[in-house]
Amino acid sequence: MKEPSFEDALSALEKIVAKLEGGELKLDESLALFEKGIALSRTCRERLDAAERRIEILSRSADGELYTKDLDTDALRD
Repeated sequence: MKEPSFEDALSALEKIVAKLEGGELKLDESLALFEKGIALSRTCRERLDAAERRIEILSRSADGELYTKDLDTDALRD
């Protein structure tokens, strides 16, 4: 079975959260959805981590040469 796209996994996770927050599920149903939500959360995190590793910033040196450097993720979090 193919892994869902990031968007599909996030959408499914949002639906699970809404159901769990509704408070109308039986305990076993809640636990099953919680487990599925954890798996979807991991999938989303892995996809985001992979995307972060792929992002590069294109820069130009003093002599006009183009080069790439890693994205400074710490600066983005501030």
